[in-house]
Amino acid sequence: MADDVRLDKWLWAARFFKTRQLAKDAIEGGKVHYNGARSKVSKKVEIGATLTIRQGYAEKVVTVIGLSDTRGEASIAQTLYNETTDSIEKREHETMLRKLNKATLPNPTKPNKKERRQIMSFKHQQDSGD
Repeated sequence: MADDVRLDKWLWAARFFKTRQLAKDAIEGGKVHYNGARSKVSKKVEIGATLTIRQGYAEKVVTVIGLSDTRGEASIAQTLYNETTDSIEKREHETMLRKLNKATLPNPTKPNKKERRQIMSFKHQQDSGD
C-alpha cells in the first residue's frame, strides 16, 4: 500500500484498465472524472474520492476506499473501491435495454440469391405499377 498514488496507477492497480497507458489515454480522453471534474494523469488519489469511469457502454461511479500502486490479484483490487448502488442499478438497467433493443433488430444477414431475385421482382412490379 502507498500513500501517494497517481490516478493512472490506481486505475491500473484496481484493474479498471489492463495497462497504465490505457488508463492514461482514458483520463486524457475525458473518460475518467475525479470528484465530478476532469483531471490529469498525475492527480493524487485520496481515500473517499468519487471516480466516474466510462468503459464502452458502461459508466461506473466508485468511491475510493484503499490505495495501491501495485497490481495484484483481482480479489485484492476489488477491496480498493466500492461501486455505488445507483451506478450498479443504472448499468444493469442499460444492459437490459441494450439486450431488448438487440432482440428487436432484424436479422443482420444478407439476402441470398433467391431472396435478392424476389426483392428485384417486387421492386420492378412497384416501379411498373405506379
